Amino acid sequence: MPRGSRDQLSARGGDDALVVVLMAVTMVAGIISSLGAPLIPSVARTLHIPLDSAQWSLTVALLSGAISAPIMGRLGDGPRRRETIIGGLLIVFTGSIVAGLAHSLIVLVAGRAMQGVGLGLAPVTMAAARDHLPESRSPGVIAILSVCGAAAVGAGYPFSGLIDSDLGLHAAFLFGAVISGSALAAAAKVIPSNRHAAAGSIDLVGALMITLGLIALLLAISQGQQWGLDSPAVVTLGLIALLTLASWARLQLHRRSPLVDLRQLGHRAVLTADLAAIVLGIAMYMFLTLVTEFMQEPRSGGYGFGSSSLVAGLSLVPFSIISLLASRTIRRISRQVSDSAILVAGSLLIAASGAFFALEHSHEWEAFVTMGGVGAGFGYTFAAIPGMITRAVPPRETGSAMGLYQVIRYVGFSLGSAIAASILAGYTIDHGHTVLQGGYVNALWVGTGICALSAVTSGLLTARDRPVDPGARDGSFLRNLAVEDAELASAGLVGIEGEGVPRQHNVNGA
Repeated sequence: MPRGSRDQLSARGGDDALVVVLMAVTMVAGIISSLGAPLIPSVARTLHIPLDSAQWSLTVALLSGAISAPIMGRLGDGPRRRETIIGGLLIVFTGSIVAGLAHSLIVLVAGRAMQGVGLGLAPVTMAAARDHLPESRSPGVIAILSVCGAAAVGAGYPFSGLIDSDLGLHAAFLFGAVISGSALAAAAKVIPSNRHAAAGSIDLVGALMITLGLIALLLAISQGQQWGLDSPAVVTLGLIALLTLASWARLQLHRRSPLVDLRQLGHRAVLTADLAAIVLGIAMYMFLTLVTEFMQEPRSGGYGFGSSSLVAGLSLVPFSIISLLASRTIRRISRQVSDSAILVAGSLLIAASGAFFALEHSHEWEAFVTMGGVGAGFGYTFAAIPGMITRAVPPRETGSAMGLYQVIRYVGFSLGSAIAASILAGYTIDHGHTVLQGGYVNALWVGTGICALSAVTSGLLTARDRPVDPGARDGSFLRNLAVEDAELASAGLVGIEGEGVPRQHNVNGA
């Protein structure tokens, strides 16, 4: 065989190995992110703690993802991408062991915070595919990575529930160590270096400030019912959050290379889209928490289904699958209506689904239907938002605007988890171990009202815009960007890039 042919085969084999490893890393991030809502009642039972305290096992992972995503995105676009992927997996691996061996809430929260770092891995793997694979192949691989993230979460919900039901809570978290350890070994062997890339600066002070501010805010929200909204502790935490986040925002506005570019909020469409993102993010994790916890409430209390964590996890499969399918129809729908109209309609669909379960929650199938409707709504709304943003800003600012959107959405996720815990805490008996039915119903109505507010606000703030011409180059780019980002949204992942136009390779279709 000629030397050139052997070299081509060798290169192709190396590319195939890289694709497999990138898929594995992306799926690990998706599965780790699913070790959340369905396991909260098991956390409460195993550690003998109230449900609102157990909720921190989910909230802290989402908070960690919100902080780590922009940092890993910046690192991944610089000369340390290989080190970023390996380091991220090492943190996730260690966190999985810590969470798996935890016998106290503090240790579990620490482990889950480390696991949450994995939520920033998916966009870094996409950047690796973009730079290390042939131009003719990278778009298709990036599309596969998007689907892998969604599929991993869809499988992770019931799989983690199955492990919990058969082997216990600790085994479910230790399962994360098995898969992250395997991905870590493969990544260390296969992921190539990109030391030739230009280095970018990272705003560590900004990262510390937003971490402190968000932790204070989430503590004030989640513990408000127990400590009292007017208690010195809650008031102090609220003031710390307000002052720290205000100072952080001022710092970001004056930084040459900010962690998050808040200047993008000066565009009205970006402001509208990001307001919708944080509000819908809150509602999303409220519904994920409320439905899965309600299902696991024993029937002896006069409500609930007495479901296992496995069945509760299965109820989220329709959410994951239908949101992915809905995002796939966005191209056809956007030919007829504007993105703003899709955003309003999707928000109303989520609100209707929440209202349905608030009124009808006597049978398990109602939970599955509810999560299917919620998934469809989020598939459409998270597909509409990127198009609204990218058309509102100059091409050179697209990366910054999308990065801001992703961080804001993740902040919404963590707030939603904390708000759900706070509402339920106000309706608990038996030292916080039992939640009254009214707590779930009222919390569902709050989530429903939030989605309705999102629809009204979006309708009022969004200027009239036309459907995108699917035949135009810019329209094609925006449609592909929207679909890809919606797939990540359905998986609970982020797709943040560094400065510059994100994923331009998708102009030719992924």
